[in-house]
Amino acid sequence: MYFATKIIMKQGCNDSCNTWEIDMIGLDNNKFYKKESIHDHLVDHPGSIKVNIQPYPILIPAMRENEKYVRSEPNDTTHDNLLKLQRVTKQ
Repeated sequence: MYFATKIIMKQGCNDSCNTWEIDMIGLDNNKFYKKESIHDHLVDHPGSIKVNIQPYPILIPAMRENEKYVRSEPNDTTHDNLLKLQRVTKQ
């Protein structure tokens, strides 16, 4: 089981509230992965990554037109928990 701990948004989208505008996701192994790679991993290994914010929802693969992305499992919050993670910039 991995936990998503940080996100990097696409350039110019740092204040976005759309999960498809996430570029990379940092996991608890201190590495960042492209959202498309996370998507593919979740297709093969459902439920294997959770957001490191209570209630710790799992990440699920999603598609927007031809674009792969991920989002967290819906719960009682108004915004996706994945977007509540710390946002960092590319180095």
